[in-house]
Amino acid sequence: MAERNEISIIQWLDKLLAKGVYSFAKEVLQQEIPDYTDIAVKRALSRLSKKGKIVSLYKGYYLIIPPQYSNKGILPPQLYLEAFMRHLRRPYYVALLNAAAFHGASHQQPQEFFVMTDFPVLRPTQKKGLKINYISIKAVPQSLIEKRKTEAGYLNISNAALTACDLIQFEKRVGGLNRAATVLSELAEAIKPTDFTTGVMEHVHVTTLQRLGYLLENACYNRELADALFEAMNREGLSMFRIPLKAARENKGFSSNNRWKVIVNTEIDIDE
Repeated sequence: MAERNEISIIQWLDKLLAKGVYSFAKEVLQQEIPDYTDIAVKRALSRLSKKGKIVSLYKGYYLIIPPQYSNKGILPPQLYLEAFMRHLRRPYYVALLNAAAFHGASHQQPQEFFVMTDFPVLRPTQKKGLKINYISIKAVPQSLIEKRKTEAGYLNISNAALTACDLIQFEKRVGGLNRAATVLSELAEAIKPTDFTTGVMEHVHVTTLQRLGYLLENACYNRELADALFEAMNREGLSMFRIPLKAARENKGFSSNNRWKVIVNTEIDIDE
């Protein structure tokens, strides 16, 4: 039979769920229910964890598992990520394949969830078969982030242009350049020529922009976007130097006879 403090906590959790809140910090719980000792709260939380009512996500931070998710034992990240990152006081945005899916490019279903944030580095969180990878960058570009409505509030995601750039820069994280190009071919439909703003030019490394431009033109066959990117780079005075398409591969003896100065040292095969 549940103890009195456990029942009180369950009632508190039910109130959170009724408000569309799916996670909480232990310190907030103790502020809201101050009658119980720290030991009593820890014991109650431990029992609720064993029963599958909550899941410990991070030090002192828990997810509430409502009945509709009890079989999986875990929540989709979009239900708690905003609140969790706010708890950590970290800027963030959903990135790579997950952001591409929000923009309609869901050809490749991601097995992991990717989140960009700043330093110091955050360890991946892996619970009940769901892995969230955190990639640390020097600065999170707020002007290139969109807010998307979820049933738990809002979620920060990279806009279509930044998503495209990240896919190329971090192609190894999504399964290689072919997979990145495949997603890019769908994502291109969500990118407008005007999306290659000064903010993009300032945040993204020139070599990434070169590779992106080459792929848009020669793998996705989207001359309009390729021209827009090329013009934006010229407008911002960005200098291009010869770089390999595939960074880790041999580049001697391959042609770079294209306006992007990209050494074509690998074949790009886009999955239909």
